[in-house]
Amino acid sequence: MTAYDLYLVSPYLALAALAMLVIVADLVTRRTGLLVAISFVGLAAPAALSAWQLADLTSSGASQLSAEGSVILYTLSIDRFALFFNFLILAAVGLVVLASNDYVRRMQRLQGEYFGLMLLSATGMMLLAATNELISIYIALELTTLPLAALAAFLPNARSSEAGMKFLIVGAISSAVMLYGMALIYGFTGSTRLDEIAIALATSSQSGALPFGSMAVLLAVVLLLAGFGFKMSAAPFQMWVPDVYEGAPTPVVAFLSVASKAAAFALVLRVFYIGFDALGGDWWVLLAGLAALSMTIGNLVAIAQRNIKRMFGYSTIAHAGYILVGVAAVATVDDESLTFGPSSVLFYLAAYAAANLTAFFAIVCIGNRINSDEIEDYAGMLRRAPFLAIALALALIALIGVPPTSIFMAKIYIFAAAINTGESLMTWLVIIGVVNSVVSAYYYLRVIKVMFLQPAIHTERLGGSWPVNVALGVAALCMIWLGVAPATILGAAEQAAVVLLAGG
Repeated sequence: MTAYDLYLVSPYLALAALAMLVIVADLVTRRTGLLVAISFVGLAAPAALSAWQLADLTSSGASQLSAEGSVILYTLSIDRFALFFNFLILAAVGLVVLASNDYVRRMQRLQGEYFGLMLLSATGMMLLAATNELISIYIALELTTLPLAALAAFLPNARSSEAGMKFLIVGAISSAVMLYGMALIYGFTGSTRLDEIAIALATSSQSGALPFGSMAVLLAVVLLLAGFGFKMSAAPFQMWVPDVYEGAPTPVVAFLSVASKAAAFALVLRVFYIGFDALGGDWWVLLAGLAALSMTIGNLVAIAQRNIKRMFGYSTIAHAGYILVGVAAVATVDDESLTFGPSSVLFYLAAYAAANLTAFFAIVCIGNRINSDEIEDYAGMLRRAPFLAIALALALIALIGVPPTSIFMAKIYIFAAAINTGESLMTWLVIIGVVNSVVSAYYYLRVIKVMFLQPAIHTERLGGSWPVNVALGVAALCMIWLGVAPATILGAAEQAAVVLLAGG
């Protein structure tokens, strides 16, 4: 391995090293504030190295960093697409670290492990966005999933243990299914690299009588989608979501709902738009079906929930459906419109991250003080914690898709990408999405009604420490900024999409 290879993987090495540093620091200090500070400030290293790589790409004008004979570039693509997710995941984990300041005080013996596992999982998520080879994808997925399973079981109670066990078992099953799909792809194409798989699929003699031209490829795509569906929390692979969201530590749920979802969709985009590009429009019909199912199941079941974390569990299933609309939006008109689908997904992920983190940070503060996640216990929260109640209300309004918040712009963008394909099925999918957005207003507004209109059960004032308030304030400002002035993130998303569609 050359020095240039080390430079290519330096952001990932820096983040993994930070995880080790936090665990070691926990051996010599029990000060929660110090561990939070080390974890947060240390993120500057992978962020700076990612910015350095972005500057190199900009100055060279290349689509990705490359070097003759590089071993790393056989498995990773260091391009604008990967760097977009580097910054998104680093921003999410940084805010979650700050928001965990008060929550982790109940974990007297495991604070270092808590932050270390979170940083290791973030390392796997960043790798997922850059991998272009099936074995590396599987390794990165396991690096992402196993720390999250441990984090889900962190609290010393039965619900947390159940959440961790369910996440681990269902994750193992989905990984096994996905691995079998990868084995079929390797057997059919003779390669594990996505670009070589695309060439093999394009040049092989395929019968037009079968979907995808081959039963082996059809079965492989179905198995891969089943494995990816677990990571995306899309229906009908969502059975783990509500129980894990209810039992896991709330900051972990915030991290899982945003960063893990972003990494999963980055993986799906790279695999399908590069590896399976030769299959044309065959696979988008499957994704459209998953999108409709996820939106409908997520929103309808969320209506019946009384626990706010379970409600957000079904909400994240519904939003996975909205995002899948953009993934399925394979344009058929011209090259310029081809980037519309992938770029809409990237922008939606950024907008969803801002809104969902705002909501969960408020829930962290409130739940940590009232020791309850029942929606009815949020009664009178406007008088007890005005800042938290207003921030949570804005996040809930944003998740509906009301202007001028981030997800309003994201839904317009993603639905426009679907309509722009010219496919009648995609138009119907947009109609389903709009109807589901209206349905979602019921359970989101119900929480606002409880907080603003119902009398308070208790009268004591609630609030969080300054790190938690800073994280909440930054997330809320980003949520509004992406709705009012989305040009910067839209531009970055479009540049990343261009690189993706060019093959990395």
